[in-house]
Amino acid sequence: MGRSEQTPEIIDNLRRIFQAVSEYSRSAERETELTGPQLWALKILDRQAPLRVSDLARQMYLRPATVVGILDRLEGKGLVTRTRSQQDRRAVDLELTGAGRVLVAKAPEVAQVMLVNGLSTLTQQEFDSVLEGMRHMVRILGAEHLMPQPLRG
Repeated sequence: MGRSEQTPEIIDNLRRIFQAVSEYSRSAERETELTGPQLWALKILDRQAPLRVSDLARQMYLRPATVVGILDRLEGKGLVTRTRSQQDRRAVDLELTGAGRVLVAKAPEVAQVMLVNGLSTLTQQEFDSVLEGMRHMVRILGAEHLMPQPLRG
């Protein structure tokens, strides 16, 4: 099978990825009134709190400044608390409130968790293939200069 027959499959698979992320996002926002990144942060905190902003940012593959914005919105909704660490007074510990725990318990899965979990199950060869393919797609779209933003799904 040549490129002309396989190109539609590549385009269709990209469409499926965008569609899946969008559908997960709509589902999460409809059920929780939170964005995908906000819900992802809550899910991580539910499993591992207390965490520091830098630790949460690392687990979300985002910059700490981006995570602070997410946390501001979650704190404003009464779902997350920030308290001075007892061990290091300069540091802030993040934890879920009771309302945050209730929300996470009934929340749908988010695309980011599915991606991270799925990537962890790949063989090294499969992982390398995905990595190389994504690098090519970024280059093809001329998107190397773009600062990655959180997935909305």
